Amino acid sequence: MPIPLVPADALAFDPEDIAVLSTAFEETLRSVRLVKRSDPAVAIVARHIIDIARAGERDPRRLRERTLRALAL
Repeated sequence: MPIPLVPADALAFDPEDIAVLSTAFEETLRSVRLVKRSDPAVAIVARHIIDIARAGERDPRRLRERTLRALAL
């Protein structure tokens, strides 16, 4: 499943960026064993990844690690 983006987010990233964000999103969810997509924590993970990417990070591993640290997961 690709990372959930609101329209404003989708405009901020090109298709390659979205692929990187989706990879980081899926890896982060696997790391914390979040499988139920309706869990509110899934949206929180997505928001953190998007915010970190907006600041310029494009490495999926670093996106995952920074998100996990930010959420203390």
